[in-house]
Amino acid sequence: MVVASTPSEGKTETMMAASSSSSTSSIITMHHDIIHTHILTRLDAATLATTASTCSHLRHLCIDDNLWRKICTATWPSLADPTTCHIISTFPNRHRSLFSDAFPVLHHFSCNSKPLSSPPPIEIISAVDVFYKGKPVFSRVRRTETTKNSFLSSPLWIEILEPNELVPTEVKFVRKDDELLKHLEENLSLSWILLDPTGKRSANVSSRKPVLVRRHWLTRDVEILFAVTMAGEARRATETVQCTVKVTCCGKVGGELHVREVSLVMEDMDGGKVSGKEGVMILQKAMEFGERKKVGEVGEMMERFDRFLSVVRERRERKYRRQKERDGVSMVVAFVVCVWFCYLAGF
Repeated sequence: MVVASTPSEGKTETMMAASSSSSTSSIITMHHDIIHTHILTRLDAATLATTASTCSHLRHLCIDDNLWRKICTATWPSLADPTTCHIISTFPNRHRSLFSDAFPVLHHFSCNSKPLSSPPPIEIISAVDVFYKGKPVFSRVRRTETTKNSFLSSPLWIEILEPNELVPTEVKFVRKDDELLKHLEENLSLSWILLDPTGKRSANVSSRKPVLVRRHWLTRDVEILFAVTMAGEARRATETVQCTVKVTCCGKVGGELHVREVSLVMEDMDGGKVSGKEGVMILQKAMEFGERKKVGEVGEMMERFDRFLSVVRERRERKYRRQKERDGVSMVVAFVVCVWFCYLAGF
């Protein structure tokens, strides 16, 4: 059945098309300095990317690296560091490439057997920002060499702060544990961007919001954990791994809370630490083959964290049961051998 449009409907469609064409024409005829200064500099990343898809003229203006550099440094102040600026300048689309890699949450849950397109990096760069109520508490950039034997054979561990360094915050250290821990869970956030200068890729390996806030059982320091789960090597304990960032805070009741540790480790499904050599390869694959998606709720990251811990507990329990069974069999065999020996000896 064909429905004919009425004259009024056709007139409306024509007017809308003319209006759209007129708007596009007016933007194209506007001087690019006006568009850049008064319009594009006020847009966020998502709106800027959408604007770039409207027409070739706006796309040319929207891919300007200065716009994306301002967005990146406003989002992550650590990227204003000369070290990161130099590395980002070698990326295919510079700051636009970094933003598309680092802004959404990293999703890499399937082991990929495809070979990497670049060799292992000689170093990885960590750009770390800690925020309290959306304002940066501190920003730091750390270079980590990945070719030394001490790094390759040891557990992957990156520490951002210097020994005995304390970073003050605006948080007051209160006596009530529940109140303090809940406040930190709601108001503290962290970004940990890893940059691969060789592969010219990056990824944010932080859950942004804490997945767990707790007191250390011995020192009573406050530990805030951020975690991202990713795929590793198939049919091994590293088939699924977890990058965990730990922020340790200390202080006296009534005074300011101080950050004294910000570190990253990688754990496998047995609860062991992944070596530097294997960890770098896993991170490379996650950067190259992993998807970047937005996470709707903070609870989703907490659920993944809890699920990984459950897998670790189950594997440890199975390992303990198998070991207990082997010990039982060994004791029976030893007893039988002892009885047989006594029988042959005539006791």
